[in-house]
Amino acid sequence: MTRQIVLDTETTGLEPRQGHRVIELAGVELVNRSLTGQRFHRYLNPGRDIDEGARQVHGISLDFLQDKPRFADIADDFLDFVADAELIIHNAPFDLAFLAVELELAGRQPSWRDPVVDTLVLARERHPGQRNNLDALCKRYGIDNSNRSLHGALLDCELLAAVYLAMTRGQESLLAVDAPEEVDRRDGRRARPVMLTAPADDLERHARLLEAIRKESGGACLWPGDAS
Repeated sequence: MTRQIVLDTETTGLEPRQGHRVIELAGVELVNRSLTGQRFHRYLNPGRDIDEGARQVHGISLDFLQDKPRFADIADDFLDFVADAELIIHNAPFDLAFLAVELELAGRQPSWRDPVVDTLVLARERHPGQRNNLDALCKRYGIDNSNRSLHGALLDCELLAAVYLAMTRGQESLLAVDAPEEVDRRDGRRARPVMLTAPADDLERHARLLEAIRKESGGACLWPGDAS
């Protein structure tokens, strides 16, 4: 079983070592690349002011947070939720830096697995030179983010989960092809190979490429376009 937690935070500012704190923390669970419906979501009282620039991003006011728990109050619940899971975070160094400070102040240690999957790094590898923030990725992969007028940790987790699955789609099918004799431990049945079908526009481009090769080679192309 592969257990992953898509995680996001909202904060009072940009620099945890300058006293900025986490004010919203959320995570959604994936098991074997499927959302389970299990989630973690807390608003937190930071015990300090919120920078105006940060407030304009997430819209969370200090008045709203006055009756919310401190991070130390929910630290154990959070660590239980992410225990032994692989974290998936967009721009992971930012969130991990804040979590490191919060856990240090609470006298706790991380409970998740290393390394963490950074979807910003994945996106830059797949789409170099393009915008790779969450809104841009949602548009690129056809994911509805019309409800995202402001940043919110839980909504962003749900959107990022969809983006991550879209960016890495096909990996689980390739595993099934590479290991057709693997036995499912839950029911003892053997996994069957999965045949992947290319989209129609890809097939059309492939056919045009083969035709160009056929013409350039004087008909010596060994893989004619009508062989499919």
